[in-house]
Amino acid sequence: MTRFQLILPLSVMMLLRPCVFSQTAMLRGVVTDESAAVIPGAKLTLAGPSGLLKTTTSANDGSYSFTNVPFGAYTLDAGAPQLALPQPKKIDVKSALQTVNLQLRVTSTAQQVTVRDNAGPAVSTDAANNAGALILRGNDLQALSDDTEDLSADLQALAGPSAGPNGGSIFIDGFSGGQLPSKDSIREIRINQNPFSAEYDKLGFGRIEIFTKPGSNKLTGTAFYNLGDSFWNSRDPYAQQKAPFLLKEYGGNISGPINSRASFFLDVQRHAIDNGAIINAITLDPQTLGIIDPFTQVFRTPQRRIIVSPRLDYQITPNNTLSVRYQATLADIQDSGIGALNLVSRGEHAHSLSQTIQATETAVIGTNVINETRFQFFRAGSSLSSNDPGAAIQVLGAFNGGGAQTGNSFDNQNNYELQNYTTIAAGKHAWKFGVRLREQTETNISPQDFGGMYTFSGGLAPELDANNQPVPGPGGQPVMVQITSIESYRRTLLFERMGLTPAQIQALGGGPAQFALNAGMPGISANQFDAGLFAGDNWRMRPNLTLSLGLRYELQTNIHDWRGIAPRAGLAWAPGGGGAPKTVIRAGFGTFYDRFRLADALTALRYNGVVQQQYVVTAPTFYPAIPSPAELAASPSTQTIWETSSTLRAPYLMQSALGVERQLPGKTTIAVTYSNSHGLHQLRSANINAPLPGTYDPLVPGSGVLPFPGHGPVFLMESSGLYNQNQVIVNVNSNVNSHISLFGYYVYNRALSNTDGLSTFAANPYSDAGEYGLASTDIRNRVSFGGTLTAKWGIRFNPLFTANTGPPFDITTGSDVYGDTLFTARPGIATDPNKPGLIATKYGLLDPNPSAGEQTLPRNFGRGPGSITFNLRIGKVFTFGPKGEGSIAAGGGSRGSGGVFTSGQTSSTVSVGHRYNLSISMAIRNLLNHTNPGPITGNITSPLFGLANQSAGATSLGGTNFLESANNRRLELQTRFTF
Repeated sequence: MTRFQLILPLSVMMLLRPCVFSQTAMLRGVVTDESAAVIPGAKLTLAGPSGLLKTTTSANDGSYSFTNVPFGAYTLDAGAPQLALPQPKKIDVKSALQTVNLQLRVTSTAQQVTVRDNAGPAVSTDAANNAGALILRGNDLQALSDDTEDLSADLQALAGPSAGPNGGSIFIDGFSGGQLPSKDSIREIRINQNPFSAEYDKLGFGRIEIFTKPGSNKLTGTAFYNLGDSFWNSRDPYAQQKAPFLLKEYGGNISGPINSRASFFLDVQRHAIDNGAIINAITLDPQTLGIIDPFTQVFRTPQRRIIVSPRLDYQITPNNTLSVRYQATLADIQDSGIGALNLVSRGEHAHSLSQTIQATETAVIGTNVINETRFQFFRAGSSLSSNDPGAAIQVLGAFNGGGAQTGNSFDNQNNYELQNYTTIAAGKHAWKFGVRLREQTETNISPQDFGGMYTFSGGLAPELDANNQPVPGPGGQPVMVQITSIESYRRTLLFERMGLTPAQIQALGGGPAQFALNAGMPGISANQFDAGLFAGDNWRMRPNLTLSLGLRYELQTNIHDWRGIAPRAGLAWAPGGGGAPKTVIRAGFGTFYDRFRLADALTALRYNGVVQQQYVVTAPTFYPAIPSPAELAASPSTQTIWETSSTLRAPYLMQSALGVERQLPGKTTIAVTYSNSHGLHQLRSANINAPLPGTYDPLVPGSGVLPFPGHGPVFLMESSGLYNQNQVIVNVNSNVNSHISLFGYYVYNRALSNTDGLSTFAANPYSDAGEYGLASTDIRNRVSFGGTLTAKWGIRFNPLFTANTGPPFDITTGSDVYGDTLFTARPGIATDPNKPGLIATKYGLLDPNPSAGEQTLPRNFGRGPGSITFNLRIGKVFTFGPKGEGSIAAGGGSRGSGGVFTSGQTSSTVSVGHRYNLSISMAIRNLLNHTNPGPITGNITSPLFGLANQSAGATSLGGTNFLESANNRRLELQTRFTF
């Protein structure tokens, strides 16, 4: 007998020694649904002889275990919201280690009524049961908005501010990208779960995982209709009249069995939303050329969308299940892009068709191994066409007119994703390892700015008297003053009418600051591949101590970087030994990489000077004529080149966290977490061919000595950025009684960086002074709370309140101070109050033409106002029709300190409800009608400096490109019939 043959049985005997000699066993297994997807948070009950009763909850990987189970006959039951065993399972425990896997089935929503025991949330040392995580199922999910845009906003609010510079991330059925499904298609939502797992490529904080429904074992269906009208709503404060708004959303779904081994789910919806675009700008009267301050106008933007989403689940064998899901979204938006500073002429027609195919094959191998193979194909096709083909006119900080300059653009993206993950339950260890492979191809036709764009900025100019003549100063020279961009545009049109030459107009402060035009081949194609491999182990070293270790490796094409090693570690310890813990201390560390996007690689390929040419003319004298590309190539214009740095690396974030979770009296849980994020190699850009310091004179166009003579600006995309963030997060959850459950969080956040992404250029191309400052994510304080309050007659109130202090914004001069063709220069802090052109602001006396050596403002020095949002959903469910038959097993509720609305409550009994349900609810957005300003204008030569010209949320939500921002307070009637 070899040494290995001798040691192996002895090791097994030592491992099982307590069970062998005490005649007790360990009962374990994995809980899955009909699609073989694992179910975390399912409640299991083991009933045995002499009244023995044990309960437990399945872990994040669906595994469960009962220890110290005496030999004998037992009944094992399990359930989760909308999922149950067909009938309790009878088992005979007669071996030291016994495995029983359970498969739950979808129950009819119309027949399920959950009775909760209000045990309150509990803390746990399970790696995935961190108290900051949310799991939304059943009634918790139904409490969220039915509207797709509002649902996306609610999920982002519930996830809270994510760590790192790139915001949160959404995954659908384990896949990245894709489209947000309708709420009726969603089975479960997990938020901020297991933040340091090696399985995840993105930070766990701010991560939203959405899992869709499989088919049910009984025929069920839902029909809904949502209605919103501006008649019920309040006027937007940035519009002089109430903007039009009309929302009509309707559709439904049906689910049921095909045969004993297959089931289906089909969801169909149509959304028709007419959103009022609000223009709030500074313009000129075309007759008198007087400045209109402000100019406001409302414009109706029709938006239409159809969503079709079928799913098929098929049990190939008792241990193999196949799930196939398809979703198609057809969207059409007329007059998109209008609003804020964009006039009606900037409208464009947007059309898109997105299609997603997902297939998952799950195999249960033996008694303790689950293997999942997933494949996704996501195709996104879109087109844009400008309503006005004319040249664009950009008057910085005042208005954007002319054509949208998108031409007839087309873009087709194909995204392929293949995953293979294996989970192994081995005693105290839960191993998981796998690989994810992704490829993206893109074909893009973009005649962007082929029609040309004029840019007007402010600057030093002669002061004019009432007759539009220069005011003479000492010595007969004109008095120089700082004028706004709209004043420069006004002088241009005025002096053109008077017949002055372009040179005379420029001398009087008129004329555009820049003209840009693109030419060449509009079409281009590219592809990118990335891979991620990982292995991790959740090791329950003791009943009160869990250690999680993992390692991930990532790589991608299009950059020369192969150093994507990402270690992960987590620890959960409950002081005081075994039993139900009251306190859990958690710690974690992880390295998280971000990908260099294919879109950025396309920019470098397109604007390489060969495929397309970007011509830039400083202080052009041919306004309003549009020269041809050939004329520009022969003129003193410069051509802009984009390049990726040869040393470009994938940016990454090293994050660590330390937290304490405590179960308090009164069914309350609190978690306090400190998080530190340190980001290296963050992306930013630089002009490496800007005029050398001291050689450029803003008053002399074309001046300056270039490092590479004969070439224009060279914009280099590089990974030289730095990011540092510290956060303190407090989560509280309380289940007061069966009618009231509340949750809330507070976040203190401090974030510093020298970049906010690839669009960030240093204000001075030859100095980083002042670049390291407040990051755009430095929202210092944020608080949110919500819950469920069930009143008399079963009327349910679901409030969601969010408030935060204002974000920082950058203060710029609005002019090209350094001759680099950019308008990113920041003003100087004036030391000589008599210098011409100074501007008095609440930030002090600022110099838009900083002298050499003059200290300039740091990046993101401004601070915008905060925001307050209070949303409320009021609903009532009416049940009628014959009652169902049979019983439904008990199920577990949500868990975690932020467990929305009914978090932490567990189901103890289930009764059978009526066959038909009619739900009527009213969703109220911004109930307090509070004005929440949007982005703040940071250009000090803009008449809107320091102000917002639109409400917050006037941009697309959740990547849907649909807007519902016409009114400040918005009401939506939502009706739903279920059988």
